Amino acid sequence: MSDRPRVLALRALGLGDLLTAVPALRALRRGLPDHEIVLAAPERLATPAAATGLVDRLLPVSAPGRAVPGALPWTGPPPDLAVDLHGNGPPSHLLLQRLRPGRLMAYAHPGTPDIEGPAWRDDEHERERWCRLLSWYGVPADPADLGIPVPATPSPAPGTVVVHPGADAGARRWPPERFAAVARELAGGGQRVVVTAGAGEEGTARFVAAEAGLPASAVLGGAEDVPFDRLAALVAYARCVIVGDTGLAHLASALGTPSVVLFGPVAPRLWGPPADPRHRVLWHPDDDGGRVRPGNAHGLRPDQRLLRITAAEVLEAVGELPAPGPAPAPAPAPTA
Repeated sequence: MSDRPRVLALRALGLGDLLTAVPALRALRRGLPDHEIVLAAPERLATPAAATGLVDRLLPVSAPGRAVPGALPWTGPPPDLAVDLHGNGPPSHLLLQRLRPGRLMAYAHPGTPDIEGPAWRDDEHERERWCRLLSWYGVPADPADLGIPVPATPSPAPGTVVVHPGADAGARRWPPERFAAVARELAGGGQRVVVTAGAGEEGTARFVAAEAGLPASAVLGGAEDVPFDRLAALVAYARCVIVGDTGLAHLASALGTPSVVLFGPVAPRLWGPPADPRHRVLWHPDDDGGRVRPGNAHGLRPDQRLLRITAAEVLEAVGELPAPGPAPAPAPAPTA
Protein backbone atom coordinates (compact mmCIF):
# COMPACT_ATOMS: atom_id res chain seq x y z
CA MET A 1 0.00 0.00 0.00
CA SER A 2 1.27 3.46 -0.87
CA ASP A 3 2.19 5.80 1.99
CA ARG A 4 1.03 8.79 -0.06
CA PRO A 5 -2.16 10.57 1.03
CA ARG A 6 -5.11 9.07 -0.78
CA VAL A 7 -8.09 10.51 -2.62
CA LEU A 8 -11.10 8.27 -3.21
CA ALA A 9 -13.38 9.40 -6.05
CA LEU A 10 -16.69 7.55 -6.38
CA ARG A 11 -17.99 7.19 -9.97
CA ALA A 12 -19.35 3.63 -10.15
CA LEU A 13 -21.08 4.02 -13.52
CA GLY A 14 -20.28 3.46 -17.23
CA LEU A 15 -17.68 4.47 -19.80
CA GLY A 16 -19.45 7.68 -20.79
CA ASP A 17 -19.75 8.64 -17.13
CA LEU A 18 -16.03 8.08 -16.63
CA LEU A 19 -15.18 10.24 -19.64
CA THR A 20 -17.46 13.10 -18.57
CA ALA A 21 -15.65 13.04 -15.22
CA VAL A 22 -12.21 13.47 -16.87
CA PRO A 23 -12.09 17.26 -16.32
CA ALA A 24 -12.84 16.77 -12.62
CA LEU A 25 -10.30 13.97 -12.29
CA ARG A 26 -7.71 16.12 -14.06
CA ALA A 27 -8.41 18.93 -11.59
CA LEU A 28 -7.81 16.55 -8.69
CA ARG A 29 -4.58 15.32 -10.26
CA ARG A 30 -3.37 18.87 -10.89
CA GLY A 31 -4.48 20.23 -7.53
CA LEU A 32 -3.24 17.29 -5.44
CA PRO A 33 -0.10 16.08 -7.24
CA ASP A 34 1.30 14.25 -4.21
CA HIS A 35 -1.86 12.21 -3.60
CA GLU A 36 -2.72 8.74 -4.83
CA ILE A 37 -6.02 8.98 -6.74
CA VAL A 38 -8.23 5.92 -6.34
CA LEU A 39 -11.34 5.64 -8.49
CA ALA A 40 -14.23 3.53 -7.21
CA ALA A 41 -15.78 2.19 -10.43
CA PRO A 42 -16.71 -1.09 -12.15
CA GLU A 43 -13.78 -3.38 -12.83
CA ARG A 44 -14.44 -3.31 -16.59
CA LEU A 45 -13.35 0.35 -16.53
CA ALA A 46 -9.87 -0.41 -15.17
CA THR A 47 -8.23 -0.08 -18.60
CA PRO A 48 -10.12 3.09 -19.66
CA ALA A 49 -9.43 4.66 -16.27
CA ALA A 50 -5.71 3.93 -16.61
CA ALA A 51 -5.76 5.26 -20.18
CA THR A 52 -6.84 8.69 -18.95
CA GLY A 53 -3.51 9.01 -17.13
CA LEU A 54 -5.36 10.51 -14.18
CA VAL A 55 -6.06 7.52 -11.93
CA ASP A 56 -3.46 5.59 -9.93
CA ARG A 57 -5.67 2.70 -8.97
CA LEU A 58 -9.18 1.40 -9.50
CA LEU A 59 -11.24 0.14 -6.57
CA PRO A 60 -13.66 -2.35 -8.19
CA VAL A 61 -17.25 -1.65 -7.21
CA SER A 62 -20.58 -1.71 -9.04
CA ALA A 63 -24.34 -1.81 -8.63
CA PRO A 64 -27.28 -2.58 -10.94
CA GLY A 65 -28.21 0.21 -13.33
CA ARG A 66 -27.17 3.58 -11.99
CA ALA A 67 -27.68 2.67 -8.34
CA VAL A 68 -25.20 3.46 -5.59
CA PRO A 69 -23.09 0.46 -4.49
CA GLY A 70 -23.98 -0.97 -1.11
CA ALA A 71 -20.40 -1.03 0.17
CA LEU A 72 -16.84 -0.11 -0.76
CA PRO A 73 -14.00 -2.66 -0.33
CA TRP A 74 -11.66 0.00 1.07
CA THR A 75 -8.75 -1.22 3.20
CA GLY A 76 -6.22 0.55 5.37
CA PRO A 77 -6.53 3.98 6.92
CA PRO A 78 -9.45 6.21 5.90
CA PRO A 79 -8.95 8.23 2.74
CA ASP A 80 -7.59 11.70 3.29
CA LEU A 81 -10.21 13.00 0.86
CA ALA A 82 -13.36 11.46 -0.56
CA VAL A 83 -15.13 12.99 -3.57
CA ASP A 84 -18.69 12.10 -4.54
CA LEU A 85 -18.74 12.18 -8.34
CA HIS A 86 -21.54 9.60 -8.47
CA GLY A 87 -24.71 11.50 -7.66
CA ASN A 88 -26.41 13.58 -5.05
CA GLY A 89 -28.04 12.35 -1.90
CA PRO A 90 -27.71 10.21 1.21
CA PRO A 91 -26.94 6.85 -0.51
CA SER A 92 -23.62 8.01 -1.99
CA HIS A 93 -22.88 10.52 0.76
CA LEU A 94 -23.32 7.98 3.55
CA LEU A 95 -21.38 5.33 1.62
CA LEU A 96 -18.36 7.63 1.64
CA GLN A 97 -18.93 8.97 5.14
CA ARG A 98 -18.78 5.42 6.53
CA LEU A 99 -15.10 5.37 5.54
CA ARG A 100 -14.51 8.41 7.82
CA PRO A 101 -12.49 10.40 5.27
CA GLY A 102 -10.46 13.35 6.45
CA ARG A 103 -12.59 15.52 4.16
CA LEU A 104 -15.60 14.91 1.94
CA MET A 105 -16.50 16.91 -1.18
CA ALA A 106 -20.14 16.50 -2.18
CA TYR A 107 -23.21 18.46 -3.15
CA ALA A 108 -25.49 19.67 -0.38
CA HIS A 109 -28.63 17.64 0.33
CA PRO A 110 -31.33 17.95 3.01
CA GLY A 111 -30.85 14.27 3.89
CA THR A 112 -27.22 14.86 4.86
CA PRO A 113 -27.31 18.34 6.45
CA ASP A 114 -23.80 17.97 7.91
CA ILE A 115 -22.31 18.26 4.39
CA GLU A 116 -21.71 21.85 3.39
CA GLY A 117 -21.51 21.86 -0.37
CA PRO A 118 -22.90 23.73 -3.35
CA ALA A 119 -26.52 23.37 -4.46
CA TRP A 120 -27.32 20.70 -7.04
CA ARG A 121 -28.69 21.84 -10.43
CA ASP A 122 -30.84 19.50 -12.47
CA ASP A 123 -30.22 21.29 -15.78
CA GLU A 124 -26.41 21.33 -15.66
CA HIS A 125 -24.10 19.56 -18.13
CA GLU A 126 -22.40 16.57 -16.55
CA ARG A 127 -18.87 17.86 -17.15
CA GLU A 128 -19.74 21.26 -15.70
CA ARG A 129 -21.49 19.72 -12.69
CA TRP A 130 -18.44 17.99 -11.29
CA CYS A 131 -16.08 20.84 -12.13
CA ARG A 132 -18.36 23.26 -10.28
CA LEU A 133 -18.32 20.94 -7.26
CA LEU A 134 -14.53 20.89 -7.09
CA SER A 135 -14.22 24.63 -7.77
CA TRP A 136 -16.61 25.33 -4.88
CA TYR A 137 -14.20 23.46 -2.60
CA GLY A 138 -11.20 25.41 -3.89
CA VAL A 139 -9.93 22.99 -6.54
CA PRO A 140 -10.05 24.87 -9.89
CA ALA A 141 -11.54 22.72 -12.64
CA ASP A 142 -12.22 23.39 -16.32
CA PRO A 143 -15.05 21.43 -18.01
CA ALA A 144 -13.37 22.02 -21.38
CA ASP A 145 -10.30 20.05 -20.24
CA LEU A 146 -11.80 16.74 -21.37
CA GLY A 147 -9.12 15.23 -23.61
CA ILE A 148 -7.42 11.89 -23.04
CA PRO A 149 -4.19 10.64 -24.66
CA VAL A 150 -4.38 9.05 -28.08
CA PRO A 151 -3.43 5.38 -27.67
CA ALA A 152 -0.22 4.00 -29.08
CA THR A 153 -2.14 0.95 -30.35
CA PRO A 154 -2.53 0.98 -34.17
CA SER A 155 -6.06 1.50 -35.46
CA PRO A 156 -7.70 -1.66 -36.85
CA ALA A 157 -9.30 0.49 -39.58
CA PRO A 158 -7.80 3.98 -39.94
CA GLY A 159 -9.75 6.64 -41.79
CA THR A 160 -13.11 4.88 -41.55
CA VAL A 161 -16.54 6.16 -40.66
CA VAL A 162 -17.44 4.42 -37.39
CA VAL A 163 -21.14 3.63 -37.02
CA HIS A 164 -22.24 2.60 -33.53
CA PRO A 165 -25.92 1.57 -33.40
CA GLY A 166 -25.94 0.39 -29.77
CA ALA A 167 -26.83 2.05 -26.48
CA ASP A 168 -27.48 0.88 -22.93
CA ALA A 169 -31.22 1.52 -23.19
CA GLY A 170 -33.75 1.13 -25.97
CA ALA A 171 -34.87 4.74 -25.53
CA ARG A 172 -31.50 5.90 -26.88
CA ARG A 173 -31.23 3.42 -29.77
CA TRP A 174 -31.96 4.95 -33.15
CA PRO A 175 -33.57 2.29 -35.40
CA PRO A 176 -30.96 -0.06 -36.88
CA GLU A 177 -32.52 0.17 -40.34
CA ARG A 178 -31.77 3.92 -40.32
CA PHE A 179 -28.18 3.30 -39.30
CA ALA A 180 -28.03 0.81 -42.17
CA ALA A 181 -29.41 3.38 -44.62
CA VAL A 182 -26.72 5.87 -43.56
CA ALA A 183 -23.95 3.25 -43.76
CA ARG A 184 -25.16 2.12 -47.19
CA GLU A 185 -25.13 5.65 -48.58
CA LEU A 186 -21.68 6.44 -47.17
CA ALA A 187 -20.18 3.18 -48.41
CA GLY A 188 -21.76 3.76 -51.83
CA GLY A 189 -20.06 7.16 -51.90
CA GLY A 190 -16.64 5.63 -51.40
CA GLN A 191 -16.30 5.81 -47.64
CA ARG A 192 -15.03 2.83 -45.71
CA VAL A 193 -17.52 2.05 -42.92
CA VAL A 194 -17.03 0.03 -39.73
CA VAL A 195 -19.92 -0.97 -37.45
CA THR A 196 -19.00 -1.33 -33.76
CA ALA A 197 -20.82 -3.31 -31.12
CA GLY A 198 -20.56 -3.66 -27.39
CA ALA A 199 -21.04 -6.98 -25.61
CA GLY A 200 -24.47 -8.39 -26.49
CA GLU A 201 -24.97 -6.03 -29.44
CA GLU A 202 -23.55 -8.27 -32.16
CA GLY A 203 -26.94 -9.07 -33.69
CA THR A 204 -27.78 -5.41 -34.18
CA ALA A 205 -24.37 -4.61 -35.64
CA ARG A 206 -24.50 -7.52 -38.06
CA PHE A 207 -28.00 -6.53 -39.16
CA VAL A 208 -26.79 -2.98 -39.87
CA ALA A 209 -23.77 -4.25 -41.82
CA ALA A 210 -25.79 -6.75 -43.84
CA GLU A 211 -28.55 -4.25 -44.69
CA ALA A 212 -25.89 -1.73 -45.71
CA GLY A 213 -24.20 -4.26 -48.02
CA LEU A 214 -21.03 -4.32 -45.92
CA PRO A 215 -18.87 -7.43 -45.48
CA ALA A 216 -19.05 -9.35 -42.20
CA SER A 217 -15.50 -8.13 -41.48
CA ALA A 218 -16.90 -4.59 -41.14
CA VAL A 219 -18.30 -5.51 -37.70
CA LEU A 220 -16.02 -5.06 -34.68
CA GLY A 221 -17.05 -6.42 -31.29
CA GLY A 222 -20.35 -7.93 -30.25
CA ALA A 223 -19.57 -11.26 -28.62
CA GLU A 224 -17.70 -9.15 -26.07
CA ASP A 225 -16.59 -5.54 -25.84
CA VAL A 226 -13.82 -4.40 -28.17
CA PRO A 227 -10.68 -4.05 -25.99
CA PHE A 228 -10.47 -0.43 -24.96
CA ASP A 229 -7.06 0.32 -26.47
CA ARG A 230 -8.24 -1.04 -29.84
CA LEU A 231 -11.56 0.81 -29.63
CA ALA A 232 -9.86 4.07 -28.68
CA ALA A 233 -7.38 3.69 -31.55
CA LEU A 234 -10.24 3.03 -33.98
CA VAL A 235 -12.05 6.20 -32.84
CA ALA A 236 -8.90 8.34 -32.63
CA TYR A 237 -7.97 7.63 -36.26
CA ALA A 238 -11.53 7.57 -37.66
CA ARG A 239 -12.89 9.95 -40.29
CA CYS A 240 -15.88 10.44 -37.98
CA VAL A 241 -18.20 8.64 -35.58
CA ILE A 242 -22.00 8.34 -35.95
CA VAL A 243 -23.52 7.42 -32.62
CA GLY A 244 -26.37 7.94 -30.19
CA ASP A 245 -26.15 9.33 -26.66
CA THR A 246 -23.81 6.68 -25.28
CA GLY A 247 -20.21 6.05 -24.23
CA LEU A 248 -18.69 6.03 -27.71
CA ALA A 249 -19.92 9.60 -28.26
CA HIS A 250 -17.95 10.71 -25.21
CA LEU A 251 -14.91 8.78 -26.42
CA ALA A 252 -15.03 10.72 -29.70
CA SER A 253 -15.21 13.99 -27.73
CA ALA A 254 -12.32 12.97 -25.49
CA LEU A 255 -10.14 12.09 -28.50
CA GLY A 256 -11.18 15.08 -30.62
CA THR A 257 -12.65 12.90 -33.37
CA PRO A 258 -15.43 14.43 -35.50
CA SER A 259 -18.83 13.06 -34.56
CA VAL A 260 -22.52 13.19 -35.35
CA VAL A 261 -24.45 12.48 -32.14
CA LEU A 262 -28.16 11.61 -32.14
CA PHE A 263 -30.06 12.74 -29.05
CA GLY A 264 -33.29 11.65 -27.42
CA PRO A 265 -34.81 11.60 -24.87
CA VAL A 266 -32.23 13.64 -22.90
CA ALA A 267 -31.18 17.07 -24.16
CA PRO A 268 -27.61 17.51 -25.45
CA ARG A 269 -27.07 20.39 -23.03
CA LEU A 270 -26.83 17.74 -20.30
CA TRP A 271 -24.65 15.13 -22.05
CA GLY A 272 -23.64 16.56 -25.41
CA PRO A 273 -20.19 17.06 -26.94
CA PRO A 274 -18.41 20.39 -26.50
CA ALA A 275 -19.36 23.26 -28.78
CA ASP A 276 -16.89 22.61 -31.59
CA PRO A 277 -17.18 22.40 -35.41
CA ARG A 278 -15.94 18.82 -35.16
CA HIS A 279 -19.18 17.74 -33.47
CA ARG A 280 -22.70 17.89 -34.87
CA VAL A 281 -25.67 17.34 -32.57
CA LEU A 282 -29.09 16.26 -33.85
CA TRP A 283 -31.97 16.89 -31.44
CA HIS A 284 -35.68 17.51 -32.05
CA PRO A 285 -37.29 18.49 -28.73
CA ASP A 286 -40.97 19.05 -28.11
CA ASP A 287 -42.41 22.54 -28.12
CA ASP A 288 -42.63 22.49 -24.32
CA GLY A 289 -40.38 25.25 -23.07
CA GLY A 290 -37.12 23.33 -23.44
CA ARG A 291 -37.38 20.52 -20.89
CA VAL A 292 -34.01 18.77 -20.62
CA ARG A 293 -35.43 15.33 -19.75
CA PRO A 294 -38.71 15.06 -21.62
CA GLY A 295 -38.55 11.27 -21.78
CA ASN A 296 -37.23 8.24 -19.91
CA ALA A 297 -33.53 7.80 -20.73
CA HIS A 298 -33.75 4.17 -19.60
CA GLY A 299 -36.97 3.24 -21.42
CA LEU A 300 -37.28 0.14 -23.56
CA ARG A 301 -38.47 1.74 -26.82
CA PRO A 302 -36.77 4.42 -28.94
CA ASP A 303 -37.78 7.85 -27.72
CA GLN A 304 -40.08 9.85 -30.00
CA ARG A 305 -37.60 12.74 -30.15
CA LEU A 306 -34.90 10.36 -31.34
CA LEU A 307 -37.27 8.96 -33.97
CA ARG A 308 -37.72 12.43 -35.45
CA ILE A 309 -34.13 12.29 -36.72
CA THR A 310 -33.97 11.08 -40.32
CA ALA A 311 -31.21 9.30 -42.20
CA ALA A 312 -31.04 12.25 -44.58
CA GLU A 313 -30.28 14.59 -41.66
CA VAL A 314 -27.48 12.36 -40.47
CA LEU A 315 -25.93 12.23 -43.92
CA GLU A 316 -26.18 16.01 -44.22
CA ALA A 317 -24.50 16.41 -40.82
CA VAL A 318 -21.67 14.08 -41.85
CA GLY A 319 -21.16 16.17 -44.96
CA GLU A 320 -20.88 19.32 -42.84
CA LEU A 321 -18.07 17.95 -40.67
CA PRO A 322 -14.65 19.54 -41.24
CA ALA A 323 -12.16 17.71 -43.39
CA PRO A 324 -9.86 15.45 -41.40
CA GLY A 325 -6.70 17.07 -40.14
CA PRO A 326 -3.29 15.49 -39.51
CA ALA A 327 -3.34 12.11 -37.82
CA PRO A 328 -3.20 12.49 -34.03
CA ALA A 329 0.09 11.71 -32.32
CA PRO A 330 -0.08 8.63 -30.10
CA ALA A 331 0.59 8.82 -26.40
CA PRO A 332 4.29 8.43 -25.50
CA ALA A 333 5.35 5.04 -24.28
CA PRO A 334 5.54 4.88 -20.47
CA THR A 335 9.03 5.16 -19.05
CA ALA A 336 10.44 2.62 -16.63
